This record gives sequence, structure tokens and C-alpha cells, in this order.
Amino acid sequence: MGPIGWPELVILLVVVLIVFGPGKLPDIGNAIGRGVKEFRKASNDLESSIRGETQKPSTPDEASEPK
Repeated sequence: MGPIGWPELVILLVVVLIVFGPGKLPDIGNAIGRGVKEFRKASNDLESSIRGETQKPSTPDEASEPK
């Protein structure tokens, strides 16, 4: 299954407009935007957390000490 194309997007918007009406569309758009923003933030936090755990932190003292 591929990504949503223009025809599917137009049909979806028409259905949403019929169900919720034109007065609620800005509120729905804001809610979806906030949800996407929070999801991206959580995703980026998780990714940076995973990258931080997989990379060994090196301190300047360890690099200069002979073994």
C-alpha cells in the first residue's frame, strides 16, 4: 500500500467537511498539528536517547592516558 495521493486526500477532506462542518475545520487542523508536533518531538527524543546509549562517551582524560 502506497502513500495517500491527491484523489484520496480530496475525498478525505470532503468527508471531514461534511461530517464536522466548516466551523470545526480550524480546530481539527490545530489539534492534528499539535499531535504531529508532539509525535515528532517524542520520536526525536527517543532517537537521541538511543544514539546516546550506543555511542561510548569519551572524556579528555581517557584519551590522553597511555595504556
